[in-house]
Amino acid sequence: MAALLEWADDDDAPAPPPLLSKLVLRSGELPASVEAALWRGDQLGSPVTQVVATGYPSLDGELPGGGWPARSLTEVLQAQPTVLEWRLLAPAMRQVVEKREDIVIIGPPKAPHLPGLRDEGIDERRLVWIQASTPAERLWVTEQLVKANAAGIVVSWLPQARQEQIRRLQVCAQSCDSPVFLCRPAAAEHEPSAAPLRVQVSLGVDWELRVHLLKRKGGVHDGVLHLPSIPRGLAPLITPRLSKPSVLLAARKPRATAAETSHVLGSATSRPPAHRLPAH
Repeated sequence: MAALLEWADDDDAPAPPPLLSKLVLRSGELPASVEAALWRGDQLGSPVTQVVATGYPSLDGELPGGGWPARSLTEVLQAQPTVLEWRLLAPAMRQVVEKREDIVIIGPPKAPHLPGLRDEGIDERRLVWIQASTPAERLWVTEQLVKANAAGIVVSWLPQARQEQIRRLQVCAQSCDSPVFLCRPAAAEHEPSAAPLRVQVSLGVDWELRVHLLKRKGGVHDGVLHLPSIPRGLAPLITPRLSKPSVLLAARKPRATAAETSHVLGSATSRPPAHRLPAH
């Protein structure tokens, strides 16, 4: 027997949920759930981004999410490879090793210095070094490791990577739960790149790293960050006086200038006067 459909009158219709009935938005205003998921171009990335802390509080404060982002590429640019990237990434690597995860490095131009890594608290048993001689091999190995999502941190040296190759790696990195770093020369600063984060690193006088954020998800970063970075193996050997070489250089410069000035003046004034012969 077919059931009869009974239509309810308007008076009997259920009232809308109280939250929806009280939701009143002004012009240009979005619901809270939508606003939380929206990223604006003048803001840093969403704070819920999966990150690994850099170990430098001042740098964390300038990065989206407060650390090295996962599911994304990060380019590290410097004038000479295998000099500063270890010092910049060592604190993050130390955190990864403490969680018993592996660090995979691909095609470094120089062999890793294992005693120095031990001084930084990085167990070499958690370091996987893949030797890839040609650019094509390094690129292929990097892509496969990013797709495998099997490492705590991936660091690859790709000085000759092209724009479309970096774009492909960025697409692969979006499904990787670990930070992926590409080490490239400083000259790549002027090349377009799909990497959402690009940092340029140089060495300061006072045992520090000078970091300039060339590109990040958010507003443009002006200026340079000065990150204290005394190697842990040298820290007990450096006296407080030697920890600030810039002060020593500034103190010596006036004395050197005065000495040079007196030498120049002395060479001009201490010369005996020339004797002129009388004119005939």
